[in-house]
Amino acid sequence: MSKILKLSLLFLLVLACKNQSKPTDEPETTDTNAEKESEWITLFDGSSLEGWRGYNMDSLPPGWTIKDSTLTFDTELGLEQNYTGGKDILYGAEEFDNFELYLEWKIPEGGNSGIFYHVKEGYDGPPVVAPEYQLIDDENYANIHDLVGYNSQFGAEHPELLQDWQKTGADYAMHVADESQKQLNPVMEWNTTKIVFTPEKVEHWLNGKKLLEFVPWSEEWNAKKASGKWDNAPDYGKFKTGYIALQDHSSPIWFRNIKIKKL
Repeated sequence: MSKILKLSLLFLLVLACKNQSKPTDEPETTDTNAEKESEWITLFDGSSLEGWRGYNMDSLPPGWTIKDSTLTFDTELGLEQNYTGGKDILYGAEEFDNFELYLEWKIPEGGNSGIFYHVKEGYDGPPVVAPEYQLIDDENYANIHDLVGYNSQFGAEHPELLQDWQKTGADYAMHVADESQKQLNPVMEWNTTKIVFTPEKVEHWLNGKKLLEFVPWSEEWNAKKASGKWDNAPDYGKFKTGYIALQDHSSPIWFRNIKIKKL
């Protein structure tokens, strides 16, 4: 056997041993983003209203529709029918207890809406039973709507102004948003909202900034409930599970990318 052939065979033998000794138990890479995404339950994907219905209803009230892949309340459509009932809607396919809720929304000038959780039916409407993440046009609402009569009943020093507990991101009539952290986009621009609920802590987020946190059913929480708007609403906030709902407040509203993750 020639010297060159021997050297070639030796080289191939060394190379084969090297490849054989290479560890085969290296950790497999996984698509963590896909795994995280699989934890989310889509409530509205831009194409279907499956699961959605009116509060205390079997179907959607007039006005709610899909336009340009958004869940929209169209005030003109809402006025087309001789309808006098409530127009708040809920995702009725499942109730949720501890969760992280994410959605995107925008409102027009003077707009007003809200996001409810732990909603139970059989009441006049979600506000008397369920906590609300407030959505409103902070800048222009008081200039367009007369708030004096409503706010005077709560002893507001300046009832003509939008109160802190009425502003976007507030736990409506309970906990106010930290204005130093608020980055509310102008009307007709999209905002992102996140609500995190656990028995230990509730968080309200807006456009990536945490606006507030509180402990549900705590001594402080009960004191707030008993001394404000909800003192005559005995079932307000008491339920530990319920539906997710969206509020009609007689103004257009747009929602998209609504999803929830159980905690």
